[in-house]
Amino acid sequence: MATAAVNCCLSSSCFTLQSKLKTISLKSNINSSSHALHQNLSAFNTLSFSNNLSHNIFSKGNMSFSTMNRKPIHRSVVVCEAAPKKKADSAAKRARQAEKRRIYNKAKKSEVKTRMKKVLDALDVLRKKPEAEAKEIFPIEKLIAEAYSVIDKAVKVGTLHRNTGARRKSRLARRKKAAEMHHGWYTPAAAESAA
Repeated sequence: MATAAVNCCLSSSCFTLQSKLKTISLKSNINSSSHALHQNLSAFNTLSFSNNLSHNIFSKGNMSFSTMNRKPIHRSVVVCEAAPKKKADSAAKRARQAEKRRIYNKAKKSEVKTRMKKVLDALDVLRKKPEAEAKEIFPIEKLIAEAYSVIDKAVKVGTLHRNTGARRKSRLARRKKAAEMHHGWYTPAAAESAA
């Protein structure tokens, strides 16, 4: 038995018709009586198109249906999703949290670097000063204490690794000790016992 089949182009698993569609022609490719053709095409007695569908496949406004000798076709509905996929709500929330944490960590790291630079610059000035006094180290010790505090807070909240924090504090302490040794305000214990 001849069944009706649709000859048309498919685009990405679904097709859309242009709103300019003017004519639909139903033709029979085999020689049959008009009664048989009417029975074969009775499946298309209700055919409707939406105005919001559009595609340039049918720009001329013609679409043809033809009858072919085939086995019965299983009819199925294909649903096409036109909207672009968006991130899941949990992924979007994670992205917001990561951005907030990135800005917070950047500010903490910047503060640590600024405090360390202030201490190192002050120690360099003190070391280059020819007639420095021992009491001039006290303001620098205050700067070092503030830098230690900022480093410890950065380690506590997870911005810096604890080993990184310890290394930076050690760098400041070594520089301070080198400046004191340069001016003779500090003598290492090993040098005292050897003398």
